[in-house]
Amino acid sequence: MVSQTVNRGRVLTGRLEKGVDLLPALEQICRHENIELAAIQAIGAVSSARVGYYRQAEMTYTYLDFPAPHEIIALQGNVSLKDGRPFVHAHVALMGADGRLVGGHLAEKTIVFACEYVITEYIQGHGGIFERVLDQPTGLYLWPDHNKK
Repeated sequence: MVSQTVNRGRVLTGRLEKGVDLLPALEQICRHENIELAAIQAIGAVSSARVGYYRQAEMTYTYLDFPAPHEIIALQGNVSLKDGRPFVHAHVALMGADGRLVGGHLAEKTIVFACEYVITEYIQGHGGIFERVLDQPTGLYLWPDHNKK
């Protein structure tokens, strides 16, 4: 198990403007506010969406596009550093007009209709920074194992 104790910092709340790309907009807020570690939640609606599914055997993402409006039933994720910059890793559940749910890894080209967010910042302890590193067994950039010596 990989764990580290952190302290809660600021809690930022707000809304995104209609027409912005959801993922880059959240990352821009984190850069502007110098947030290096946080939890993110959001609700609202999108005009169109793009989500990913990670193919574990191939270690690649496949993306699905949903060009119609959807409600954001839930968006949750985290913020940490990747290549020295705030990086948002989020998953989203969306509901279409037919009541069906779709979701996955939030990708660029998800266009906001209306979105309210909460970003809960965390202050890092003495165990090291949360800068994502390539995890060879999964092919993903994950948080480091601060317990390894």
